[in-house]
Amino acid sequence: MSVRHDSPPSPASPAATDSAESNASRSHGRRAARRFSGLGRIVAFFALIAALAYGFDALVTAGLRRISTSKFGALNQVVGGRVNADIVVNGSSRALVHYDPRILEQETGLTAFNLGMNATHIDVQLAILRTYLRHNRKPRLVIQNLEAFTFVTTRKGEIYDPPLYVPYLDEPELYRTLATIDPVVRKWRYIPMYGYAIEDLRFTWVRGLLAWGGIQPWEDYIKGFNPRNLQWTEDFERFKAAVGDGLTYEVEPAGVQALRDLIALCREAGVELLLVYSPEYFEAQGLVRNREEIFAAFRRLTAETGVPLWDFSGSTLARRRDLFYNSQHLNVTGATLFSQELSRRLRDEYAGRLGKGAERR
Repeated sequence: MSVRHDSPPSPASPAATDSAESNASRSHGRRAARRFSGLGRIVAFFALIAALAYGFDALVTAGLRRISTSKFGALNQVVGGRVNADIVVNGSSRALVHYDPRILEQETGLTAFNLGMNATHIDVQLAILRTYLRHNRKPRLVIQNLEAFTFVTTRKGEIYDPPLYVPYLDEPELYRTLATIDPVVRKWRYIPMYGYAIEDLRFTWVRGLLAWGGIQPWEDYIKGFNPRNLQWTEDFERFKAAVGDGLTYEVEPAGVQALRDLIALCREAGVELLLVYSPEYFEAQGLVRNREEIFAAFRRLTAETGVPLWDFSGSTLARRRDLFYNSQHLNVTGATLFSQELSRRLRDEYAGRLGKGAERR
């Protein structure tokens, strides 16, 4: 029986070895290329999404800054340097709905504009006034409306109606103030569409797109003034029941400092400043338990700085429920009567200080 012996494999030739290695190398290269190609497509996809988001954000912002009516229209006039009024009113919603610039102009002979913003506190009001002064000729007079909550600063998470500010975050004073209040404002500025898509419950961004087609919001503002043709409701009775024996507004050191800074701002700019506490319904005044403390703080500031304070809490207007639509806000009829009363006093007491145009007409 014969035994079969397997012969040892013959050694591969150098050419065959080189060929195998070359094929393996090319296969590895193709796999690596496919991996890098896939990664490149992913990167390109997200880059495209980012570019579209930034582009869409810029489109919306530019559209909102094209609006010429309503609140955006008023703000666009301010940052565009197209106001340049002699008399400027500043404050929150009570300023916004109480001061009619048309009546101020008629009675004093000076141009006027209202900077009032819904639900703003003194820190944001200061930033708005600084922004106004940055772009417009300094006024002859700033009227700063006061509230029971004047010394309460804005809390984190309580910036009202964020999309209203998003188109103007390139304004340094406004951005610095808002970002200090709430760091999320940085996301509004630097993450495209964040301020519109995440913070916006009113689809404000749609207005920006419509503006490119020439479609403007309904005009409900007059020189920054927002008249309210509303009647008294039962909200006040419910409010009284809810607060029981009343409520307290803190006199915060930061709020006091913000008002001091506003006074200093006007003084440094060479602008007359008048502090005004416009009418509020008389029954509501008794609900603020520390009202005297608040007014004592007002009086201390006016005594230290020499800035006058006109308090209309005792005005006959404050006792007429028909002139209010809630305890804090005059309706359009009340605003007309208050603006007339204020304007006549301005004309009589400020004629010499405001120069030509403020004399009795």
